[in-house]
Amino acid sequence: MTLLALELLIMAAPDCKGNSVRGACGYGEFGRDINDGEVSGVSSRLWKNGAGCGACYQVRCKIPPHCNEEGVYVVATDYGEGDGTDFIFSPKAYGRMARPGPEFQLYSFGVVDVEYQRVPCRYGGYNLVYKIHEKSYNPHYLAVLILYVGGVNDILAVEFWQEDCKGVETHEKSVWSGS
Repeated sequence: MTLLALELLIMAAPDCKGNSVRGACGYGEFGRDINDGEVSGVSSRLWKNGAGCGACYQVRCKIPPHCNEEGVYVVATDYGEGDGTDFIFSPKAYGRMARPGPEFQLYSFGVVDVEYQRVPCRYGGYNLVYKIHEKSYNPHYLAVLILYVGGVNDILAVEFWQEDCKGVETHEKSVWSGS
């Protein structure tokens, strides 16, 4: 297992889940609840101009007296640059890196050294799950939000088929639309 070293920053949220409706991946409230709220904003290096939305990572902090050995499994749901870090975790995900008991001691560090690796996403047997975006109310416009992509895969292009195949464009990074 190859792990890359970096630092991690915690994001503030009153309910310990990730960013709400304004998350850069366009997931809306779903982005707070995916993976039971264990989500992360990612830096431009992992963001990949939006192709990194929905990517899954195993992240372990490197403070042995405070951190568990397994780390935490997070899903990228937002873009964020912070203090030279590659991840900005929800408080819930940040606390899951701690050994049982000293979570609050780990929170006091704020920015911590971590190691991580990209891992296959686990979505209960689904390879691809999408939903029709709420902006698709015009009969000549369709927008699809890609929610789950199984494995270690990034979606770089999408085509819709009606009578012929049409390439579509992305806006809001994980929302693909066309008319």
